[in-house]
Amino acid sequence: MRTPAGEAGASTASGSSGAFTPLKWTSFGHSCIYLLLLICAFALGKPEPATFALGLTHGILWIAMSLACITAARLQIVSLRLAVAVAVLGGIGPFFGSWEFVREQRRGGSC
Repeated sequence: MRTPAGEAGASTASGSSGAFTPLKWTSFGHSCIYLLLLICAFALGKPEPATFALGLTHGILWIAMSLACITAARLQIVSLRLAVAVAVLGGIGPFFGSWEFVREQRRGGSC
């Protein structure tokens, strides 16, 4: 039986669940890929096929991370705030989601 995250012994959004850490590191990896995409697109003059590959990878990762974080929020593994940061703001830049993972971990304890 699942218990709310606020109750004693429950899996909290701070990462006591085994799913928090892989989501966090995937978010950091996604942010790195997005940073490389920005560098390719703006500083290096849009070299192809690198820009296309990085853009496609960013899009696929954003969709996958959005679905994973929404599911994790429903299972009370991450907070709704974190899931919204990844799913909504992640389309603009995945740095929002990575920052929320750090914030969530600091707020709720270490992972």
